[in-house]
Amino acid sequence: MDGSDEAARERARRWRLVLGGEAADGTGCTLTGRDAAMDAALAALYGDGDGKGGRRGGRDRSAGLGASAPSVARWLGDIRTYFPSSVVQVMQRDAIDRLGLSTLLLEPEMLEAVEPDVHLVGTLLSLNKAMPETTKETARAVVRRVVEDLEKRLATRTKATLTGALDRGARINRPRHRDIDWNRTIAANLKHYLPEYRTIVPERLVGYGRATQSTKKEVILCIDQSGSMAASVVYASVFGAVLASMRTISTRLVVFDTAVVDLTDQLDDPVDVLFGTQLGGGTDINRALAYCQSQITRPADTVVVLISDLYEGGIRDGMLKRVAAMKASGVQFVALLALSDEGAPAYDREHAAALAELGAPAFACTPDLFPEVMAAAIEKRPLPVPETV
Repeated sequence: MDGSDEAARERARRWRLVLGGEAADGTGCTLTGRDAAMDAALAALYGDGDGKGGRRGGRDRSAGLGASAPSVARWLGDIRTYFPSSVVQVMQRDAIDRLGLSTLLLEPEMLEAVEPDVHLVGTLLSLNKAMPETTKETARAVVRRVVEDLEKRLATRTKATLTGALDRGARINRPRHRDIDWNRTIAANLKHYLPEYRTIVPERLVGYGRATQSTKKEVILCIDQSGSMAASVVYASVFGAVLASMRTISTRLVVFDTAVVDLTDQLDDPVDVLFGTQLGGGTDINRALAYCQSQITRPADTVVVLISDLYEGGIRDGMLKRVAAMKASGVQFVALLALSDEGAPAYDREHAAALAELGAPAFACTPDLFPEVMAAAIEKRPLPVPETV
């Protein structure tokens, strides 16, 4: 067999796995062994329910997992055997969305079989109130695994970026030797260059001041906990815990729907924060901002971060007036349509445009960009708004 024949067989094999093996798939390829097992796992989720595959159909397709916890548990084990973690997470999400398997996650043995990720955490949080006591311990363990992974990925860079921003914000002109910012000092004294000595004689030193209690920044994270914001709630809770661990930042975390809940006293453990949320329900942004506004004592040193899709169920004009008042008092106001890797959700474009007119552009922010956004807000410079906004 030459190389071209082998490549053609591989293409046919891949198309057969994609198309599902109906008579009209046109591949003429028969699967055996591991490939057949992979195809069965795909057909159980995306097939037509007759065990024969067929993943090209319309909306009336039903898959073949059924509502049996043992069969679903076996299927979860199969897909973890045959597919990489990133694909497993997508298939789990599709199974929950397409087959209505959320209630099965209330069983501890099911939770032990799943691949934890941000989306699964969001689903568990939405089921929190219906979760039996026998499941809660397992659910918390699953959530903690995801939270700890996120903290490892995000904490170091966040702390380094914000520490630099805080130090630059405390820049002084009479620094001690160890606090001199040599790059800025040289730039500020280039006109004092002495060619004959090939050196600069600095007349003005620029340095960093050490952030103290008097220069501590205050950050208020105000998080919409409606169902569409689940991933944002997870990431914001992790970032809230990271910020709270920095002595130079005083962090407050507020979640809201039609009610407002202050979870600041739980920030030492983001898992407690997450289980203190209640995904779903209405939205009253004006009421949440009113509470945040009442907590501000030093406007010029405060950053308020609103994370919401901006669908306001409260008083629209009141919401905009509060944002305008906070900005006029010196507060740095940041509006994020989402804090996740999923891009912007559906959002209220009229409210987003109104905020932009107030000098507070609303945009979706990835977790990797969030430290830069916060650093810009702390330094009171333009926010790094993505070009797609």
